[in-house]
Amino acid sequence: MKNIKFYLLMFIVCWNFTSYAQQNINKLDVFQDSLNKIAQKIYSAQSDSIKLAENGKFVKKLVEALKQPNSFAYNFDSLKTVSVIKSSDHVFKILSWYVQLENGTYRYYGTIQMNTKGALKLYPLIDQTENIVDPNQILNNEKWLGARYYEIIPVTTSGRLPYYVLLGWKGNTMETTKKVIEILSFDKDQVNFGMPVFDGKDLKAKNRVIFEYQKQNAMVLNTDKNAGMIVFDHLAPFEPDMVGKFQFYGSDGSMDAFKIIGGRLKLQENVVLNNGAKESDALYSDPAKNVKPIRKF
Repeated sequence: MKNIKFYLLMFIVCWNFTSYAQQNINKLDVFQDSLNKIAQKIYSAQSDSIKLAENGKFVKKLVEALKQPNSFAYNFDSLKTVSVIKSSDHVFKILSWYVQLENGTYRYYGTIQMNTKGALKLYPLIDQTENIVDPNQILNNEKWLGARYYEIIPVTTSGRLPYYVLLGWKGNTMETTKKVIEILSFDKDQVNFGMPVFDGKDLKAKNRVIFEYQKQNAMVLNTDKNAGMIVFDHLAPFEPDMVGKFQFYGSDGSMDAFKIIGGRLKLQENVVLNNGAKESDALYSDPAKNVKPIRKF
């Protein structure tokens, strides 16, 4: 009889927990629908002022959504304008997106959500690209080199806190696109972007790696799990006299990579890979090209 009462009690507790969790999911579904409607307005707006005003509403609504219980576990799968990625150690997730302006440039937005059991802990990401004179400097969440991140690679070494390699797409101007290998670390309540962990030719004291190339071209930058490396196209000017003019840069057909050795990113040149490109490569050549018609936003 005692066993029956115990199992009945456990059933009731589990049922109540499941019901509560489902209610939270339903609420977040409603928030996601609202966010999609606002995103639709941003995408279809005819002026920067309207886009930015609607984006302000989007940010406010997103924060409301993240305040809901269990929001860390919610992936916002149908919110296609926002990249939502979690670290494999479940310490945090990053939500990042952009607004393309009338002059062809981009403004980036995002937040880091920490996986806390208590109150919501966010680090808003403030894009200061236009005010960053030295792109190699150490930055923080309030002075951020904006990007739309699509991959997180944790790096752990004995005796020091882990850091995270972020791969990001950074639409730039009417002429060029950028991609970024960013380094994220946490020091108590401080968020840091950038760290001199790169080894190789011309990489001494580099805190991040930024690639720039002709907007019409695509560039591979992702992890190859078979090879255990971060692989990327080697960019070069189309002609020798175009060195430094990145609107004339594209892949020269070869690939380089970074291999994590001893907690550092070691450059490997002219690597040969056996597997083909991933389907996601196309998405990060220019996310805007993959946005569906408004009704599918």
